[in-house]
Amino acid sequence: MAQLFPVWANNMPKRLLLAVILLLLSVIFGFWYYGSPKHTQVGYAPEQPINYSHRLHAGELGIDCQYCHSSVKQSPHASIPSTETCMTCHSQIGTELASLEVLRESWETGKPIEWVHIHKLAGFAYFNHSAHVNVGIGCATCHGRVDRMEVVMQAEPLSMGWCLDCHNNPEPYLRPVEEVTNMAWEPGENHAEFAQMIISKKNINPPIYCNACHR
Repeated sequence: MAQLFPVWANNMPKRLLLAVILLLLSVIFGFWYYGSPKHTQVGYAPEQPINYSHRLHAGELGIDCQYCHSSVKQSPHASIPSTETCMTCHSQIGTELASLEVLRESWETGKPIEWVHIHKLAGFAYFNHSAHVNVGIGCATCHGRVDRMEVVMQAEPLSMGWCLDCHNNPEPYLRPVEEVTNMAWEPGENHAEFAQMIISKKNINPPIYCNACHR
């Protein structure tokens, strides 16, 4: 009886299985890599109720981060400025600007401004701002050069791996506590020596066990 299929057809099942495996691996790798916070969250810059310029306020005018985010050294959360904080200046400055109509309306009605949350952590991840800034982790380390941003965007992935990189080796990210809000601060030549001194003085030993962040 004549053979119906050529000899090379005997290897087709193996080739199809290999192709399916490679396709699945490609899909998994694609989701793992391109679905990571580095690609899905970095650069996130939502439209806000007011076109607030950090470049103007924090950069050109030099307003310290803590003026608006006043609880950052005492609380796990960096507070969002209230309407009262904004009106400390804008009750006298820019009182007729159309772009501040939402602010004036909030001031008159007592209804808070609904700012859009940018730097979001998963609900199962715990982060304490005060624990970081009080040992010398600067605002720019996690938030980037906000003083140069017209519209604030997420500059870092804030992923578990990204956090663990710092917890495993905090030395490059430490600075004097009085410089934590200085966006332009740069480490000096003797930074390694300084970092070791701070680590010893403040007993810095960042946890890397699960329940430090997953509580």
